[in-house]
Amino acid sequence: MDAFEELKRAVERVEIVDAHAHNIVALDSTVPFLSCFSGDILSDSPHTLDFKRSLNEICELYGSSLSLDSVQESRGRLGLASSAAICFKAARIAALLIDDGIKLDKTLDIKWHESLVPTVGRILQVEHVAEKILEQGSKGTSWTLGSFMEIFTKELKSEAKNIVAFKSIVAYRSGLAINIEVTVKEAEEGLNDILCAGKPVRVSNKSFVDYIFMNALEVAQNYDLPMQIDTGFGDKDLDLRPANPLNLRNLLEDKRFTKNRLVLLHASFPFLKEASYLSSVYPQVYLDFGLTIPKFSFHGMVSSVKEILELAPMNKVMISTGGIAFAESFYLGAKKAREVVFDVVWDVWVDSDVSIAEAVAAVKDIFAENAKQFYKLDVSKRYSDVKPQPLSPSFQKEELNGPLTDVSLVRIIWLDFSAQHRCRAVPQQRFYSSVKMHGLGLTVECMRLSSITDNLCEENSLSPSGEVRIVPDVSTKCRLPWVRNQEMVLVDMLTEPGKAWQYCPKDVLRRFSTILEDEFGLVMNVGIEVEFYLLKSVIKDGKETWAAIDRSSYCSTAAIDVASSVLEEVFVSLQSLNIIVEQLHSEAGKGQFEIVLGYTDCRRAANNLIITHEIIKGIARKHGLLASFMPRYYYDNVYPWYDEYSKDDVGSGSHLHISLSKNGENVFMASIEPNRYGMTKIGESFMAGVLDHLRSICVFTMPIENSYERLMPKSWNSSYLCWGLECKELTIRACCPPGAPDGVVTNFEIKTFDGSANPHLGLACIIIAGIDGLRRNLPIPDPVEPEADVFDHNDDNDDIRVPASLRCSIIHIFSDEWFKEMLGENFLITRRGICSEEIGHYMMGRDEKYVHCVFNY
Repeated sequence: MDAFEELKRAVERVEIVDAHAHNIVALDSTVPFLSCFSGDILSDSPHTLDFKRSLNEICELYGSSLSLDSVQESRGRLGLASSAAICFKAARIAALLIDDGIKLDKTLDIKWHESLVPTVGRILQVEHVAEKILEQGSKGTSWTLGSFMEIFTKELKSEAKNIVAFKSIVAYRSGLAINIEVTVKEAEEGLNDILCAGKPVRVSNKSFVDYIFMNALEVAQNYDLPMQIDTGFGDKDLDLRPANPLNLRNLLEDKRFTKNRLVLLHASFPFLKEASYLSSVYPQVYLDFGLTIPKFSFHGMVSSVKEILELAPMNKVMISTGGIAFAESFYLGAKKAREVVFDVVWDVWVDSDVSIAEAVAAVKDIFAENAKQFYKLDVSKRYSDVKPQPLSPSFQKEELNGPLTDVSLVRIIWLDFSAQHRCRAVPQQRFYSSVKMHGLGLTVECMRLSSITDNLCEENSLSPSGEVRIVPDVSTKCRLPWVRNQEMVLVDMLTEPGKAWQYCPKDVLRRFSTILEDEFGLVMNVGIEVEFYLLKSVIKDGKETWAAIDRSSYCSTAAIDVASSVLEEVFVSLQSLNIIVEQLHSEAGKGQFEIVLGYTDCRRAANNLIITHEIIKGIARKHGLLASFMPRYYYDNVYPWYDEYSKDDVGSGSHLHISLSKNGENVFMASIEPNRYGMTKIGESFMAGVLDHLRSICVFTMPIENSYERLMPKSWNSSYLCWGLECKELTIRACCPPGAPDGVVTNFEIKTFDGSANPHLGLACIIIAGIDGLRRNLPIPDPVEPEADVFDHNDDNDDIRVPASLRCSIIHIFSDEWFKEMLGENFLITRRGICSEEIGHYMMGRDEKYVHCVFNY
């Protein structure tokens, strides 16, 4: 998988253990996601960059226009519980540890939060306990240090079984230079000073604070509970000078406290280096950089986290949202944390300090695993069925922060069931003011169009009325390399904000790739061999016709020379969009070429294939040529065709190379104990599932009648259900590429996929088949040797053949209970209706039955 996408995917999908949070309140605030400071800071918030940034992101989350009033309207319409649920789902918070010691109006109790998050724990602030005890009084007697400590210690112990951690604000009250030798007399005098100050009680005398803090540490150690130390970045009563965490050295060296687990909240900002140093030297010290995050500029956040990780071990750093009072603050804290951590860890990987697997592991540690271990939590995954919020557009490889000044139009592109590339173009100003957020309306019947005509197919399960919204996936937006003043973007199809339409091809792939990852921890990676013809316009008998640009043979240097201007521009364009090209060459057909796209995860591979088709076709048109991905190209069946050229030219496929990864490592190939075929049991079962369901898969990977005329002997593919090791004449080839250990299979190649397939639907079907193989632990049948003649006399045996026609594929998928269960019968009925149109056209038997294919694909 592409390292950038793998790391981004990990950051987007990781669930957060939010270990430094505060209660939500039931107030209807006009500024629901502002920092919950008091006084002048709050009144100035609308003028800060933080506020403007936050407002924009909350408006995007709720789908409202860019104003506070619109946000309030959305919150009022949704209600507190629903709006909070939206925020927490988007934040993907799996555990919430709440310090309820802060006094806020209309605070909702901890139990209320359990409706939002499956794991909710309480954190007890020790100074708050002390103040509460002193407020209640001594029941008619004078306080002594002894009487107070008896009640205080008893209260801590009674609460210990109901909490996940203690917390101290000692840094705010008296500083971190804890006097570990404070005497009983000094503490007693400190208590008297506090009592003399009257009510409300405020515990601030240094000797007394140090004394009860160390007592709380002893209780925490006895009950195996950690202690949070609130340090840096907070209220106006904090004197930063004594809050430097280096002042803790005497405490950390004291043998009484070496077994305590301590976490410095806010990473002791602004003393980041000092806190990081302590965590690197003292095994009991950890860091939590929550609330260091949402208050700075983005570069300030990144700089802070980089400074932390320069010294602090990654397995001792945690993230919290700093959420307080409003659910929106939790969402914003989580979103910014993801973006900052991605940027930092990506740079670490680029500098070759860690492998991509280590980078992904670091992301999981920082957001969840470190906190689970530190607080000893049992947290189950909650959001496997929730679509992750993508990182902001600035975290795509293409810069998408705002409109480019020289762009006039943005093409909104989607593919239907027949894989037609369809688009609407909107002015750039309208794209950013409306379409980017709300999309465009599209009739639901858009999926009923075949490749033959734009008439609706008769058989379908779609409503005869209604619309879906095609909403831009801004992560795919890019400038058109061949028309520099236009951009294009792929879309998601939604029935309502945040809810995908069941016929949306991108969501179909998203659903099943998520199942593969959540159930098996696997990501399917795909490399694609993109084959196509380049044709030139000629006039014959007064009519325009098309001829091959070249008549050279396979891997001819002459063919590269003829098409070099086109191929060079295609290569540079793909490279500019971060689509990896591994090689290109001329193919066996006259004027046929192949471009090999590098491995990436299946969802990005599908997007890349669509964009690659657009680029090849667009650049070919720019050069006065026609690029066609038609599966089986006949000169004499596309009128008026040159019949002097060979009818034996091979067809064009989009052969797929499939591998599986877990935590960034290829788990398809066997490593320590290879089985007899050089692949793991995981790889074997996945490939066995694909082979077992291959005839059903063909409905989506070879979706037109012309596809089946590509399958013929001696043409780099096969008509039989079989596989073999490094045999290009078989339907599925197990591959041992150069550089792999001898006999080890790194991936497998599927030949039954061509340029007329909708990439998202085709790849989704391969995953569906692979999941069945994994669930049933299917063994792979014996491989076929390249020289075997076992199939020579079995042309009429359909049990061992790839379907000979689209009609046969349809029959197979409707008898495949697994595919009917996974995709749904209504989904397949609509697909069958489109296929029927294709089959009917083919059955008419006209000489020009494929005339449309060369232009449509």
